[in-house]
Amino acid sequence: MDWAKEKQHPLSYTRFYLDDSLPQPDDFDLLVVMGGSMSIFDEQKFTWIKDEKRFIKKAISARKKVLGICLGAQFIADALGGRVFQNSEKEIGWFQLNKAPETLHPFLKMFPETSFPAFHWHGDTFETPKGASRLFHSEATKNQAFIFEDRVIALQFHWEVKPENVELFLHHNGADLSPGTYVQTPTSIQNQRETFDSGREYFWRVLSYLEVD
Repeated sequence: MDWAKEKQHPLSYTRFYLDDSLPQPDDFDLLVVMGGSMSIFDEQKFTWIKDEKRFIKKAISARKKVLGICLGAQFIADALGGRVFQNSEKEIGWFQLNKAPETLHPFLKMFPETSFPAFHWHGDTFETPKGASRLFHSEATKNQAFIFEDRVIALQFHWEVKPENVELFLHHNGADLSPGTYVQTPTSIQNQRETFDSGREYFWRVLSYLEVD
């Protein structure tokens, strides 16, 4: 993660699908839960999902800072009692986010803009858990992000992606691109590269917010 390297923060990672050993909550300050092509309910096919769910709950209970992206955001919603379910539309490609109009959380003060481009690749979504504040929404997805107790943030979208990441999405998950109102073509996705820089800036704002004690 470029942000952590620039800040000179030590990094480690756990690959649940390879049965990597798990750290204890005292071993880290921030847990980042990334995405994947599976569903949080695919526990029979991917037996490690149960372990990951338990680990996320343990980290939240230990009052650690936690950031989830896409599938990771859905894991966090589930851990906090929010319903995760299939969205009415797939959302794949570059679509605008908007601030949740009812939310006055200080987090949103970092974003003077009213709307933001973001890369999306999801078919599932979540309800904002009880006690959390909704942050963003899009035309296709009512709940795009939330914050809980000022230390747990869930982002359904991908501000972290680089061009090479999107190419991997297209290569490995191209079958997801069935026609839909909110499904862009590979050409359209690849032709919007100017949005990577803004996404990186927004993502760094999120990480810097979590960095502050």
